[in-house]
Amino acid sequence: MPANLRSIANRMIFHVILASLSSGQPLVAQAGEGTDPLLEQARGLFQALPVDMSTPELPVTPVRVTLGRRLFFDPRLSADGTVSCATCHRPALYATDALPRGIGVGHQVNVRHVPTILNAALQFKAHWLGDRESVEDQATKSLTGKLSFGNPDNETVVKKLKSLGYAEEFEEAFPGEQEPIKPENWGKAIGAYERTLVTPAPFDAYLKGDTAALSAEAKAGLKTFISVGCTGCHSGVLLGGQSFQKFGLFGDYGKEAKSNPVDEGRFTVTGKAEDKYVFKVPLLRNVAMTPPYFHDGSVATLPEAVRIMAKLQLGKDLSAAEVRGIVAFLDSLTGPLPEDYATEPVLTPMAFGPAGPGL
Repeated sequence: MPANLRSIANRMIFHVILASLSSGQPLVAQAGEGTDPLLEQARGLFQALPVDMSTPELPVTPVRVTLGRRLFFDPRLSADGTVSCATCHRPALYATDALPRGIGVGHQVNVRHVPTILNAALQFKAHWLGDRESVEDQATKSLTGKLSFGNPDNETVVKKLKSLGYAEEFEEAFPGEQEPIKPENWGKAIGAYERTLVTPAPFDAYLKGDTAALSAEAKAGLKTFISVGCTGCHSGVLLGGQSFQKFGLFGDYGKEAKSNPVDEGRFTVTGKAEDKYVFKVPLLRNVAMTPPYFHDGSVATLPEAVRIMAKLQLGKDLSAAEVRGIVAFLDSLTGPLPEDYATEPVLTPMAFGPAGPGL
C-alpha cells in the first residue's frame, strides 16, 4: 500500500477508536452485533443503568449510606414502633409489599399501591402523583405522614433519633452542622442508601453489546414493545418514570382494570381539570417482580396489565403471542438485588428505653 494511503487508513482507524472510547460502546462488537438493527434501535431509545444514582448535590458517601441503611430498616421511628421504610419496601418482594395498597402506621390502608424504590432515585418525581420531588423529599415527609410513620411533628422525630443512639452517626454523616439530627438529614441519609439500590439486568448487558443476553422471545417482545408505541412513555434508563400521563386515553380505566374506587390522580393535588386521571408513568425496571399492578393494585398479573395498557393507552388489541413476547422482554428488566439490601442490619439497643426520654 502506498505511504499516503497507509497514512489515511491509520487516521481513519484512529478516529474510529476515538469515537468508540468517547461513546462508551465496546470497541470490539459481540458476535452478530454489527448486523443487529434491533440493538441499534434499542440504544436510541433506552440507556443502561449507572453504577449508582448520586448527584453532586446528593452524594453517595459511605457514612451516609451506612446510616441510611440502618434507618431504612428501623421501625422504632414510627408512631407505634412497627413501621419502617422496609415495611412497605420489602427486599423479598423487590422493594414493594405485594398488596394492592400499602399498610402504614396503626394498620391504616394507604390510598395507593406501593411502588418499588429500586432504581427509583432516577425518576423525575416521586409518588404516583409526583407530589414528592425526590426520594429524599419522600423519606423526609414520610416521618410525619399520617399513613406512613404517623409522628405528630418533627420535634418528636428528633427526640426519638437522639434516644435511639443515632447522634454520633449523624455527626459523622453531616460534619460541621450545628444540629445534624434533623428530618432533612434523615431524608438525605435514606436517600443516599436508596441511591445505591441499582439492579443491572440482562437488558443492560444487551444494550452494552451482548446480543445473547436476551432470548429470541424477549427480542421479539422488545420489537413489539417498540413498534406498537410503548416507548412513547416507557423509554430512557428506567423505561418510564420521567413524565405524567392520563390513564385511559382510549377508554375508561376504571372499567377495564375493575378499579374501585376510581382514583382521579393528580387532580386531587392540583385541582386542575386537565389533571384528572393523570399519574406519573411508572418505571418498568423489575416490573415482573412487583405485582399487583397500576396505582391501585387492581390487576394481579403482568400479562393482563400489558393487555390493558395497550388497549387503554395505545388503542391496540394485542394478540396472545404479542403479550407473551412483551412479558418476556419485561422479564429481562429484572436484576439481582443489591447484597446489602437483601439482608437486614442488626439494630442497636435503645439508649433510653422503649420510647426514649420524655416520649
